Amino acid sequence: MLYWLTIWSDGGDFFNLFRYITFRAGGAFMTALIFGFLFGQPLINVLRRRQGKGQPIRSDGPESHFAKSGTPTMGGLLIVGALVTSTLLWARLDNPYVWLVLFVTLAFGLIGFADDYAKVSKQNVSGVSGRVRLGLGFLIALIAAYWATYHHPGELQYQLALPVFKDVLLNMGIFFIPFAMFVIVGAANAVNLTDGLDGLAIMPVMIASSALGIIAYAVGRVDFTDYLGLHYVPGTGEILVFVAGLVGGGLGFLWYNAPPAAVFMGDTGSLALGGALGAIAVATKHELVLGIVGGLFVAEALSVIIQVLYFKRTGKRVFLMAPIHHHYEKKGWAEPTIVIRFWIIALVLAMIGLATLKLR
Repeated sequence: MLYWLTIWSDGGDFFNLFRYITFRAGGAFMTALIFGFLFGQPLINVLRRRQGKGQPIRSDGPESHFAKSGTPTMGGLLIVGALVTSTLLWARLDNPYVWLVLFVTLAFGLIGFADDYAKVSKQNVSGVSGRVRLGLGFLIALIAAYWATYHHPGELQYQLALPVFKDVLLNMGIFFIPFAMFVIVGAANAVNLTDGLDGLAIMPVMIASSALGIIAYAVGRVDFTDYLGLHYVPGTGEILVFVAGLVGGGLGFLWYNAPPAAVFMGDTGSLALGGALGAIAVATKHELVLGIVGGLFVAEALSVIIQVLYFKRTGKRVFLMAPIHHHYEKKGWAEPTIVIRFWIIALVLAMIGLATLKLR
């Protein structure tokens, strides 16, 4: 919205700063961070009064989690509120990719909100059925996939770009749509599975989104794409403003989610943020790179899939408990140890993902 202040600029004054994505990204970051600090505690107070007993704790979960009983959930409202407010304020609202990521974020956030509400109102861990969640998620992803494809340059439509092998494009035809849907829904649910310890999900989300924000800015600039040998996707640079709002809102949330958490992100936040990561990857034609920068989420999801399939086949378990962060809890690792080590892994993977921009 503030971009329109540039109409008052003669090219060499303060208003000219609003033309620059990096300046507006900084503004979005600070706006979201301040939003989190201002509304974090009031939101927690409201959630605590409304929810009473807070988020239900799984009876078959690690014993240490029973001490968290009574902690309110739906803290993702703080992150989503911060990033939406900052994006609407600082991003160019005539950019289709901005509306794409906002749509996916809000839509998946609504699914998560319904699930969280069902859990706290019924005081059980069931929530909305998995089939309903997946069905709605794939419907949202279908819209987003067509949305992104429609706005991609003609030479990139229905094409799968490969990291490192930058001159190679795989023409998937109409099959690109279900692939993109899988990326978005898979990312949303992978982040959801990762959100099991205080502070565990939000920092890797900020790290992965920062890497994707850098990629979005790079592929949206023809000079950068020429130098790096990337495929040029005009308009994606504006996604950096959204990402800056996400990181600022995420830091504001982490202030209250740091161990011991005063509020949980809940499915409201994890599904919204995971969906956002998937949408950014599809918009920027870096779906496979998301598997690298978000490798921690992939590992968490795979641990659940492996556990379920192996147990059905043999009646035995590969991990002491899935997702894999619970496995290490069962092995006796302290919760802060798991969280910080997983943060380190997420940072390393993000750096590897960013390195693919230069590798050839």
